[in-house]
Amino acid sequence: MNSPTYAGDEHGDVPTAPELPPRRGGDGPGPGFPPARTGGASPAVTDAGRLAATVERLRQEVREAQAAADGRALVEMAKGVLVGRLGCGPAEAARQLAKLAEQSGATLLALAVDVVNQAARDHVSEVAREFLEHTAQPASVPGASTPAVRLRAAESGLLAAADSQAVAAALLENALVPLGAQGVAIWVAGSDSSLTLVGHAGFPEEEASRWRYVPPEVATCAHLALDKRELTVVPRLSDSGIPSIGRRQHPSGGRVVVPAGTGGRIHGVLEVCWPDPLEPQPPQVLRQLEALAELCAHTLGDQDVTPSAEPAVKEQACAGVAEMVNLADNLYDPALVLTPCLDPGGRLADFRVHHANDRFIDPAGRPRSSVCGSSFLEAYPAAAEDNGLFDKLERVYATGEPCRTQRMALTAFVDDVPLTAIADASISRHGSALLLIWRIEDETARLASLLQHAQRLGRVGGFEENITTGEITWNGQLFTLYGRPMTSSPVPLEELRSHAHPDDVVSINRFLRTLLHHLRQSSVDFRLQRPDGITRHIRLVAEPVLDDRGSLHAVRGAYQDISSQHWTEVALAATRDQLAHTEAEAAERSRLALQLQHAIMPPAPAPLEVPGIRIAVRYRPAESEAMVGGDWYDSVVLPNDKVLLSVGDVAGHGIEAATGMVILRNALRGLAVTGAGPAQLLSWLNTVAHHLTSNVTATAVCGVYDPRTRVLRWARAGHLPPVLVRGTEARAFPMAQGLLLGALPEADFEEEEEVLEPEDTLLMYTDGLVERRDVSVTDSLSQLLSLAGREADSLDRRLDRLLTHSRSDTDDDTCLIGIQVR
Repeated sequence: MNSPTYAGDEHGDVPTAPELPPRRGGDGPGPGFPPARTGGASPAVTDAGRLAATVERLRQEVREAQAAADGRALVEMAKGVLVGRLGCGPAEAARQLAKLAEQSGATLLALAVDVVNQAARDHVSEVAREFLEHTAQPASVPGASTPAVRLRAAESGLLAAADSQAVAAALLENALVPLGAQGVAIWVAGSDSSLTLVGHAGFPEEEASRWRYVPPEVATCAHLALDKRELTVVPRLSDSGIPSIGRRQHPSGGRVVVPAGTGGRIHGVLEVCWPDPLEPQPPQVLRQLEALAELCAHTLGDQDVTPSAEPAVKEQACAGVAEMVNLADNLYDPALVLTPCLDPGGRLADFRVHHANDRFIDPAGRPRSSVCGSSFLEAYPAAAEDNGLFDKLERVYATGEPCRTQRMALTAFVDDVPLTAIADASISRHGSALLLIWRIEDETARLASLLQHAQRLGRVGGFEENITTGEITWNGQLFTLYGRPMTSSPVPLEELRSHAHPDDVVSINRFLRTLLHHLRQSSVDFRLQRPDGITRHIRLVAEPVLDDRGSLHAVRGAYQDISSQHWTEVALAATRDQLAHTEAEAAERSRLALQLQHAIMPPAPAPLEVPGIRIAVRYRPAESEAMVGGDWYDSVVLPNDKVLLSVGDVAGHGIEAATGMVILRNALRGLAVTGAGPAQLLSWLNTVAHHLTSNVTATAVCGVYDPRTRVLRWARAGHLPPVLVRGTEARAFPMAQGLLLGALPEADFEEEEEVLEPEDTLLMYTDGLVERRDVSVTDSLSQLLSLAGREADSLDRRLDRLLTHSRSDTDDDTCLIGIQVR
């Protein structure tokens, strides 16, 4: 028996309990049952009291008559067993049974149940024997209601029941009330996992009418048994938050839900309700509930297929098999029709391949004739692995809920050699048969698809990198292109910068950003520096591969060596000759602006070494050359050994913005020599912007750092505050007061201090790093803090990652300066 699942318990362990829950109602009287307890004082001698007493007496008589009838049926069954074993007549068998009961001290009903259990050796007798082996109570105590008696009485009541409503009443009265339960519901499962209430006892009729039908998408206690396909315990209904029948009457009660099925198919669910929270139950009690569910299943399920039938008879008895064969033959995908194979105990053991259509493709290349007629696990033994294909077949057969899976491995063995193929599979149940459709992606088709991608992208050295697992696939040409041996590890895209010429880092950053974050196809030309000292001019073309949810799954592409391709130079020369005079003038203007900007702001400056700190700077120009902006950064050691740190952004683009940037940057350098603090420096710089330039406005952050005390004094003029990274935590400095430069003739700026610690990293940046059109500045800053807090093995790696993974979309310039305290 599988361990039951406790709702809310991650492990589903079943603690043992010393005794059963207290009994909530009287056992049905009769042979082997104690008298029913009416409880309470005698009713008052009134008309209403006499009427109530009469009703209760008649109800008691009905229960006694029903229990007596069930008991007589079991006694008659025991007599029949003795007649067969002793070869005597019915009268002699009755005398022998009575004599044995008198000698053993047991009731006639208890002894009859023991005789039936020994002869039957079915699931009920196994449960009764297991209970007796694990309890100190003798097997037969006069007047005691043993589990064996209760189960056999319940079975007798089920056989005599006319409908599912009577089945529920028989289960509750004969077997569940002695366990302390006060309600039982019998659900029939539809092919779409819906539930229909077909029998109930212990619940008001008004409550039951509200639960006649439960759609498949509604989560209830009964659905837990369908989903888990095993006995599930809900100790306290109110704590689980799961709705179910009877919740109004017993909101804090416990529930046990058991799937009721035969032959591997779940026909319905047996739900048992306790009025109070349910303590952990012994395994023997849970086994009793499973046995009751199995008895209940025989009243719900299809009895066409029996365990004793031959395989050919079983297949013919499966509903709709002929229709399934016709359906499979009209499909364009390979399909198998599977029928269930049951073991002698009536449990699902395997499936038989009843039919394979004309398009069937076996992973091992076997013909249809060698697969049809065999069992599924014989043909594909590897499908029996955990959460493998056979588990999915079992679930679909049990619940009727279709299943679709992608990229599942199908393994077949030929002469003990495993042959594996990847396939997308679809499983559905129709009647008692399963339709398995698979579409195999063999190795030849996969390589052909990869070659088509290579031709489409013009690749020479092809690659594919799985972003989720980090697995990288290179072909042999790419190892040759990199000048690396075939036994070496492929180079991830994130490490591409370390293999390229330093002047090409900006282009590679833009390429990675477009590919990995904008999820668009991209290309880049760069100089590849190989370990043997040879430099190759490379064109890298790549595209993102998205999964079914639109998330990045992999990247595939190609490296092309264009070092000796003369046609590229010819094409470029022809293109230059065809440029109009106006286009050449515009290009020249943009070139001059870029030269001016790069003269002040080199794209990849060398790190600045200062005692006590290390400074690294990154500058990313605008996407378009026409968008040349006025971003600047500066770091310089002052005469008093302090360090000036500044970042600014002049409003606008073009030559005017670049010129204003040069003026303000140089002015700040000159003013900082005076030794003034950051607030005073920004006040003076505001005067320069307002009076000495032509309507220039700008934002800026100015800081003065003292390496001896590790104190940073800083102020801001309409700029985003710096970010401090300490360990794995990143936080932004407070928004100190300060207007943007040049807005007013005079302005005051608030100055703040921050004491830095060793290994701290300070980040100062312009808005091109975080600004987005569809996200507020606050949200963009939060995203930056989350990215900055990730671990990095060096300052350069941290800055490169911030640039690459930046989510800005305004195509603006970006300046980023990082200061690491030693």
